[in-house]
Amino acid sequence: MSTALVWFRRDLRLADHPALHAAVASHDRIVALYVHAPGEEGEWAPGAASRWWLHHSLEALDASLRRHGGHLEVLRGDSLEALRATAAACKADALYLNRLYEPRLLKRDARVGRALEADGLAVRSFNASLWSEPGDLLNQQGEPYRVFTPFWRNLRTRIDERAPLPEPATISFDRVDGRLAGRVDIADLALLPDHDWARGFADWTPGERGARDLLDLFADDALGHYAEGRDFPARHGTSRLSPHLRWGEISPVQIHAALRGHRGLEPFLRQLGWREFAQHLLYHFPKTPRENFNPSFDAFRWAARDPHALRRWREGQTGIPIVDAGMRELWATGWMHNRVRMLVASLLTKNLRQHWVLGERWFWDTLVDADLANNALGWQWVAGSGADAAPYFRIFNPVTQSEKFDAEGAYIRRWVPELARAKGRLVHAPWEDPAFLEGSGYPPPIVDLKTSRETALDAYRNLRGAGGNTL
Repeated sequence: MSTALVWFRRDLRLADHPALHAAVASHDRIVALYVHAPGEEGEWAPGAASRWWLHHSLEALDASLRRHGGHLEVLRGDSLEALRATAAACKADALYLNRLYEPRLLKRDARVGRALEADGLAVRSFNASLWSEPGDLLNQQGEPYRVFTPFWRNLRTRIDERAPLPEPATISFDRVDGRLAGRVDIADLALLPDHDWARGFADWTPGERGARDLLDLFADDALGHYAEGRDFPARHGTSRLSPHLRWGEISPVQIHAALRGHRGLEPFLRQLGWREFAQHLLYHFPKTPRENFNPSFDAFRWAARDPHALRRWREGQTGIPIVDAGMRELWATGWMHNRVRMLVASLLTKNLRQHWVLGERWFWDTLVDADLANNALGWQWVAGSGADAAPYFRIFNPVTQSEKFDAEGAYIRRWVPELARAKGRLVHAPWEDPAFLEGSGYPPPIVDLKTSRETALDAYRNLRGAGGNTL
């Protein structure tokens, strides 16, 4: 009788799980385990919102395993020692895992794999989160892509080849008897916040079932209108699958298979391609979460760090309605519409000229879909320092953007109730009527949009003149 360990990480599902599928096919029994070792992720250990999601996702995975007669072994501590202890306790022959591609975790997994193979365990790893391995997709010069469109053109030719694996019909589990060092209950991981901040997260349903239900809803209600509806934050025009993808409760292969043949599929697949591009960049350029992708940007003159401005931005008190609506939505729900993410990032990095890392860190702590690759790509794209970045002169005007994508102010009125009675253009620019603004209790704008735009443009022009000609 042979036993395999299946190490769950950011693949918290049973369907289309290559490691689980292979382990069940090749061994008599398995032990499913999760090791909580946030210290191994350094400064990019999951933030508060992500920890909330992880707690509920682990509970959902454990419930799914119990349907098959087993359970999830949860351990806390050093990953290598936890795996060694579990392997010894059940006399396992092999370890099966799905790959992670973040820089620290790549190194950790390589170290763990070498050590366990030296112990006599077979170690087998699989790709469960991407259409293509990051190292497999290169341009004609054999170098990593730095621009999205040719990257997507190449990737798009490959994705139809992939079909999702079914959930195993039966899973036989081995028992891990006796005392196991580091074994804890999910609740003992203390992932949930110790205050009621996350009460607004109740609309989310973490776990594999929640991901499938959301995918079905998107296919029925929004996919057909995705191309024209995705930019309107008051509508349910996007899939909202990002946190489920982040924790591996569903895979892009599953999404593609479920939506194939639906009207509106291609624009949505392209957005999933951006997710893949972000992972590709992080794999080839591992310093991008902390350093400018474009080194010419290192000479950019950021404004001095402004704690007061940062606080107003984080709390949704900038006096710019569409920005404040987004920041309040983020705090209340752990999520923000993508169009609005660009607007709040543009205000912070361009009108306020605060370093993009400050925004990246806040998103990391407050987004339930906080993903290291996507977060770095998005912030650097808006700031102008990243791969395939927005042109330096693209500084979003939040008033014209909200007039275009929230014309009636429905999104603003929902999240900024001080403006619920604003008429016409005032919901987008309440400062244009000082008497209304004073009576509303809403703050005046943190910055003059026109003046701050010109100041930012001057800073970008100076950078170009100093040799940053690739901006």
